[in-house]
Amino acid sequence: MTSNNIWHQIATLGPIGHMRPAPGTWGSLAGVISGVAFIKLSPYLLEFAILIVIFIGIKAADIYCRDTGKKDAPEVIIDEVAGQWLPLLVIPNDLGWPAYCAWVALAFALFRFFDITKLGPIAMAEKIAGGTGVMADDLVAGVFAGIGVLTFYHLWQGIAV
Repeated sequence: MTSNNIWHQIATLGPIGHMRPAPGTWGSLAGVISGVAFIKLSPYLLEFAILIVIFIGIKAADIYCRDTGKKDAPEVIIDEVAGQWLPLLVIPNDLGWPAYCAWVALAFALFRFFDITKLGPIAMAEKIAGGTGVMADDLVAGVFAGIGVLTFYHLWQGIAV
């Protein structure tokens, strides 16, 4: 289903949310690419973008859910973008490009793991109604992924010393 409704376009990132298979993975990949671009310009830019996307994403997801009758439609992927951006914030920005890319790949993998498995608090957050619930589970998954990245980074630093 495609729509000219701007809120539907935001919720699905235009055609990206309709890509198969696994639209959530495509949304996460869009999050990685845009997040790295923002953070390389300024970490503060990514922090600001996260806040904006959370608020706009809640509204867009809410409207999409209401209009389509779907609780958490797989094509709604604005939540993946915001969630994927969170673990990117904890990656040190002063790493060389190959090392930085490796940590970004880990952030991507951990976010997808937590987003797909919906462990503990992630599943609880998903039960929140409307656009808030659509966004909340991915934000919690992003926090878990960020904790995972930090844990691996500090373990790696301990091994490398």
